[in-house]
Amino acid sequence: MHQRKIQNTSVSLTELGFGASVIGNLYHVTPADDARAAVDAAWEAGLRYFDTAPHYGLGLSERRLGAALRGHPRDAYVISSKVGRLLVPNAELRGVDTEGFVVRDDLRRQWDFSRDGVLRSIEDTLERTGLDRLDIVYLHDPDDHWRQAAEEAMPTLAELRDQGVIGAIGAGMNQSAMLARFLRETAADVVMLAGRYTLLDQSALDDVLPTARELGKSVVAVGVFNSGLLSQDRPTEGMKYDYQDAPPALVARARAIAAVCTAHGTTLPAAAIAFPYTHPSIINVTLGMRNPEQVVRNVELHRQHIPDGLWADLRAQGLIRSDVPAEHGRGREPRCL
Repeated sequence: MHQRKIQNTSVSLTELGFGASVIGNLYHVTPADDARAAVDAAWEAGLRYFDTAPHYGLGLSERRLGAALRGHPRDAYVISSKVGRLLVPNAELRGVDTEGFVVRDDLRRQWDFSRDGVLRSIEDTLERTGLDRLDIVYLHDPDDHWRQAAEEAMPTLAELRDQGVIGAIGAGMNQSAMLARFLRETAADVVMLAGRYTLLDQSALDDVLPTARELGKSVVAVGVFNSGLLSQDRPTEGMKYDYQDAPPALVARARAIAAVCTAHGTTLPAAAIAFPYTHPSIINVTLGMRNPEQVVRNVELHRQHIPDGLWADLRAQGLIRSDVPAEHGRGREPRCL
């Protein structure tokens, strides 16, 4: 699988990445055997970038991913995790986590973007994964913590990067405006952009994507299905958009995009995975994969040929923004401008 380098670093990512949130029992239980088999299938398919976080299943995702990767040569893959939420003992047990993961709530999340919090979080992640190092560390959802994240957490990560302990540093969020600030005002190399450059939402063209292009920095795209509405060939009522039931107008728009995809001999989910690569700063799309069947499907969708004329037609019909770049960059290195 083709790889792309995070600009100005030595870290390269396969164009398709394995998102490990779902093997942390996101929304429902993923059996341990399925989780291990999903990672194994991703490896067999050529994926070499794996992303996790303490938040995912209160550490379950990190434990499962670390165990599955431990038998592979450490230099053969890239793993990222995140800081900002420490896991601490929970004194008010309810039995099950309340933040979307079906796991026991013996632990709880505690926001902490301090220097000590960052160092402790990384140490805890290394213990849970059983690995000797992390290749990328992101600040995780620092929306309400800009000052501490920018003034304490990011300089701490920069020190670790400059010492060679970490290969690349950045931030991951569901908004794009603050990610642009991280690229412009801090030492971030890369940002993880969730759901803001998709077939249904191109708002990242207003801030983080032009900033990344101007500064020669890199973007990883996640949430490309916008929580589900773009994940099937024919969108239906009741599907999710950004974790909520999709409004009828968005369902209708997704159906219109799907019809154009069909006319070009492809499918809506294949186009959704390919779309982020229309921007030269996006070097990777990472997808959640719960079992081997999902891995196989996502890899097949990623490998589908997407005619460049699809984007031109979607622009002409007003279904995507007119300023979406015309050149599709999947399968080749992005240009540094």
